[in-house]
Amino acid sequence: MSAESSNLSNIEHRAVIKYFVKRGKTSKEIFEDMVSVLQESAPSYTMVKKWARSFQQERESCEDDPRPGRLVTVVTEENVRKIEKFVLADRRIKLWQLAEELQIS
Repeated sequence: MSAESSNLSNIEHRAVIKYFVKRGKTSKEIFEDMVSVLQESAPSYTMVKKWARSFQQERESCEDDPRPGRLVTVVTEENVRKIEKFVLADRRIKLWQLAEELQIS
């Protein structure tokens, strides 16, 4: 397998790990197998161990879990237009002035 064709995405790595877990391989065996095939593009042993444990605990999805956090709600068409208007009127306007005008952080 050439170096270019061995570059897999994280999802593809996880699918391979999931397959080997279902075949009964240990984390160490999976890691060694992936390194022998993928070489430098193989995931770290820590990641293989983490995902193997997840799949052993009946996880089915290879996708990342959603991350908590505040949604970005200040990027709206209206705010973009207002900022553009302020910047075109005064190119020296400061960020804190824009934030104060628009009541955003």
